[in-house]
Amino acid sequence: MTRVKGRRGGLRGWGGVAGMAAACAVTAALTLLPLAHGEDTRDGTGAGPGVTSAAPAAAKDCEDPEASLPARDADGPDVERIRKRGKLIAGVDQNSFQWGYRNPESRTLEGFDIDLVHAIAQDLLGDRDAVVFRAIPTNQRITALENGQVDVVVRTMTINCARAAQVAFSTSYFQTGQQVLAPKSSTITGYDTSLRGKRVCTAEGSTAYDALKARSFGAVFEDEHDGTEQDEDLLTVPNQLDCLVRLQLGEVDAVVTDNALAAGQAAQDPAVELKGGAPFTTEYYGVAAKLGADDLVARVNHVLENYRRGGADSPWMRSYRTWLATGLPGIEGPPAPRYRSN
Repeated sequence: MTRVKGRRGGLRGWGGVAGMAAACAVTAALTLLPLAHGEDTRDGTGAGPGVTSAAPAAAKDCEDPEASLPARDADGPDVERIRKRGKLIAGVDQNSFQWGYRNPESRTLEGFDIDLVHAIAQDLLGDRDAVVFRAIPTNQRITALENGQVDVVVRTMTINCARAAQVAFSTSYFQTGQQVLAPKSSTITGYDTSLRGKRVCTAEGSTAYDALKARSFGAVFEDEHDGTEQDEDLLTVPNQLDCLVRLQLGEVDAVVTDNALAAGQAAQDPAVELKGGAPFTTEYYGVAAKLGADDLVARVNHVLENYRRGGADSPWMRSYRTWLATGLPGIEGPPAPRYRSN
């Protein structure tokens, strides 16, 4: 596949996206601890000792990845470790508008995922603000858990069989699906043959990339490197927001991502829109913990049961109305939990 160089064109009306990206970069160090590769967390300030993941189960043995451990309001070694530390360490995004992003005015993290982190901290520690947030890129979510750098990842992370072999998931807390985001003026009509020859950006390690890998419709979605210093990743990027920047600069023609994320990005700028009418996959977000942290997963499932309870006045629905209802209207409630039978 021939590597396609980006063009510098740009779209009108992108001040919101670019401005948010710049604000995040400037303020990241103020209240959020970044994730450092190879960071030693065994001094009591991190999430615990580094963890070597268990040998992953074969994907073919995975029949229902959304089924999680039954909810339990009980303590265990992982919950006790968090309580002893006095802080929940959560891996989050700081660039996804309405999900996990830094408000450039208040310089605080806000969004649907952030609300859920606060609810978990309230249950475990009796203080919704007893949280250390760590910004992690899309392609480091699993690594951060395996290395013990975070207790949980709450970062629009899709539950699937491949990931369930590497981390432990809670029950699902949001239903989403993959969709194409492109300029309104684009000839791209959705996840179809209109992508042929188009440069499509995805986040590395994302289910969007996996979808294109399985069926690309002739889209150019992988970078080719020739070993020179000029090599750069234009089409597969560490963070999903990087795709929006590339679309802004005219370096790519479209983005494939969760429609839940894309709706937030489209809400920031009138120049782009979701293409194709509806998502072409059905996926579910879950809270991720390290393999073997069964007591923590069961406790998070207990939090989620309370979070869903209350109908239209549930914490879940209040958070939905605050952050997501404008871009994703018509959602009447969270997905029902599924639990393992054994």
